[in-house]
Amino acid sequence: MIQRFKPLRAAVLLGLAEIAFLAMAQAAPSLRVVDGDTLVLDGETIRLNGIDAPEIAQTCRSARGRETRCGKDAKAALEKLAAAGPLECKGTELDGYGRRLATCYANGRDINAQMVRLGHAFAFRKYSLAYVKEEELARKDHAGVFAGTVQAPWEFRARKWQVASQANNQAAPRDCPIKGNISSNGKIYHTPWSPSYGRTRIDPSRGERWFCSEDEAIAAGWRAPG
Repeated sequence: MIQRFKPLRAAVLLGLAEIAFLAMAQAAPSLRVVDGDTLVLDGETIRLNGIDAPEIAQTCRSARGRETRCGKDAKAALEKLAAAGPLECKGTELDGYGRRLATCYANGRDINAQMVRLGHAFAFRKYSLAYVKEEELARKDHAGVFAGTVQAPWEFRARKWQVASQANNQAAPRDCPIKGNISSNGKIYHTPWSPSYGRTRIDPSRGERWFCSEDEAIAAGWRAPG
């Protein structure tokens, strides 16, 4: 009799294990890192409060003068930090683009602070002084981008904007260089510092258009890539 019920018992235990695994998978938050200061958690876009990381398309110079892809390095660093443990993001305020501003903790550690301390982001002094100390320490230790030459992300964006506006890119209205593209992914707008900006073409006959600001693009129903 005991032998007869062993396979049934094993099947029941296996079934229970599968149910437990599925429950854990469903409970686990979905996470996607967009760049060095933005992530999508359970479908919600979150902007890490108080920091500004190099843009994905941005490059820097190492201490030896070698060009580095510091924007992509910042994204990789955030992916690693966010995966270090259970992720919790605290904050309720929204920025001008509808993203939630938050301080995120992985396994209880402030990853906003870590990104700055490791030299993968700047303290965003224009909006917060929360991580000024971490930046000062990173500069002192020549950590990350502070080991060589780096342009502040806000300066990089301003320069890209200026160049795109002056170039009158593909007949763009002056000072309105944002490309409102329509693809299989929907209505996506591309800023001059977007990695795909240069290869994106605008066809007004398809309903595509130019925007003068990200606010304008969002209000018209377009969204940022990523």
